[in-house]
Amino acid sequence: MEEWEALQARCMGCTRCELAATRTNLVFGVGNPHAEVLFIGEGPGEQEDLRGEPFVGRSGKLLDQYLAAIDLDRKKNIYIANMVKCRPPGNRDPKPEEQEECMVWLKEQVRLMRPKIIVCLGRIAAQRILRTDFKVTQEHGRFAEHNGIWRMGTYHPAMLLRDPRKKEAALQDFLALRAKLNELSAHSPP
Repeated sequence: MEEWEALQARCMGCTRCELAATRTNLVFGVGNPHAEVLFIGEGPGEQEDLRGEPFVGRSGKLLDQYLAAIDLDRKKNIYIANMVKCRPPGNRDPKPEEQEECMVWLKEQVRLMRPKIIVCLGRIAAQRILRTDFKVTQEHGRFAEHNGIWRMGTYHPAMLLRDPRKKEAALQDFLALRAKLNELSAHSPP
């Protein structure tokens, strides 16, 4: 736990890219750093920047509903982080150089956590973490193992608010996540 707290303290003082100059709060992440599941979004929005916590606005409330449906909770058994820890101005997509500078922090979070599953929320996170040509609309909910970690991409909750027709497909992705967790638990030594 000391390593985690030291990483967070170092990250909080980060000035590696131009986003540091415009942030209100750095958003390191939230949840249980010993969790088996790590959710990764693209970057903080306005509400996240104000509160210093990922997924706290309308999309966060929707994410919490999906998590509750499969018995997961951001305070107990998952961790939520973003690719970039500071809000891009106007909620624009993070620039490639901003992503690159911030990936140092995310890679360390993954190394320390050693999650069994990583879930990428949205196209930008999926294309950075899974594959540059990942198509969320076609490949959401599919698992692939890489370096001992199962990875999956799904719709970003903000996208589901804009297009509610995809909410059922997202629910199926979360049900697949629950099934994968159950499968991995069944194969884990006691």
